[in-house]
Amino acid sequence: MAITEFPRTTVGGVSLPRMIIGTNWFLGYSHTSLAKDKFIRELQTRERIAEVLAVFLEYGVDAVMGPLSQHLEDAIQAAEDRTGRGMIRILTPSFNIRPGGPPENDPEPMFDRARELGATFCLPHQCVTDALVDRMYGVIRDIDKYTAMIRERGMIPGLSTHMPDTIPIADNTGADVETYIQIYNAAGFLMQVEADWVMRIIHEAKKPVMVIKPLASGSLLPVVGLAFVWSTIREQDMVTIGVTTPDEAREVIELSLDLLSRRPALIELQRTRSKELLEKPGRT
Repeated sequence: MAITEFPRTTVGGVSLPRMIIGTNWFLGYSHTSLAKDKFIRELQTRERIAEVLAVFLEYGVDAVMGPLSQHLEDAIQAAEDRTGRGMIRILTPSFNIRPGGPPENDPEPMFDRARELGATFCLPHQCVTDALVDRMYGVIRDIDKYTAMIRERGMIPGLSTHMPDTIPIADNTGADVETYIQIYNAAGFLMQVEADWVMRIIHEAKKPVMVIKPLASGSLLPVVGLAFVWSTIREQDMVTIGVTTPDEAREVIELSLDLLSRRPALIELQRTRSKELLEKPGRT
């Protein structure tokens, strides 16, 4: 089968694929249990992550989102060497927002580290952003200070959030950001308001939105979760999805290409004994 390049959009003057590689299933953030987190971390060696990344790169999905992780960076470099294609890094650092924390976690050293890891985009993580949101006064405290630091290091700033308020507040106050990360899925998983409200927020956002957790951390079938997000976001918006294996990467890519092209999603289905009659009706 011929490889199809994934559709692209533009964010802050940079061409990005509309699918972004998530990293929770590489780094051990399952949103399920400590045991599952441990399993992921033990499973996902540098080589295994690189194999998955290489599949995405074959389809032109050349952007990855994640925390500041040397393990992830080593895998990215291995995939780049294997495929001869570069990867765009979208990094989401967390850092001290009050005095007294470890000096190495202050904003400037963390932004320096993001730059050293090759970040094109730098979006303060949700745990930072949402702590800075002041709902009473409708502002995001100190955000201009942090985005200026990001710009000074040659990276493109954005915001990562779980709160529905963050995007309209950032838009209304003219925050110096080029994109937003927002949770969005058909199950309402980790969302603070109903999906239709988040849909409206995404549609009214002044900048492109990178939606995350489209499969609700594995709670939704790929065809269900992806059909919902692809059909309800705008053409400039993106979907971030994490997978565990190369086969899962191919599955979500090809399924998404079918959905975006309005083609029937002719994915190979799971076979179980209870479904035998569905393939051979009338036989017992």
